[in-house]
Amino acid sequence: MIEGIISCMDTLSTNFSLDQIAEYRQSAQSRYQEQQIQTELLRKKAWDIAKQAAQLLRTRFHAARVVVFGSLIHEGCFTRWSDVDLAAWGIPSQDTFRALGAVMDLSDEVEINLVDVNTCRSSLLEVIEKEGIDL
Repeated sequence: MIEGIISCMDTLSTNFSLDQIAEYRQSAQSRYQEQQIQTELLRKKAWDIAKQAAQLLRTRFHAARVVVFGSLIHEGCFTRWSDVDLAAWGIPSQDTFRALGAVMDLSDEVEINLVDVNTCRSSLLEVIEKEGIDL
């Protein structure tokens, strides 16, 4: 295994000059920094969407409590593939699917998941209660 890595490195060093390798590293670092900026902008937008969803759930579906949990609340865990995880209390069971559809329609950029606290697993509810942030 290590011999293969050394062989690959030898091939790279013979096929590319030090300047080319340095240019590649600089380019890769620039792309990474731009991705970090874009991810942070998306994270801020996700927070805004979560707050909009909480307001919508309270006013239109009479939610008594709305909590955000998951990657959005943990620094450094939100990625461009992350979604917004919400849990709501007090939504009448007959309105659950309409509420889910309404929050999903808030954004095309960030997926929103709404957990029905009346039917979710107790282990998930424990995590929500312990780590979630009220909106």
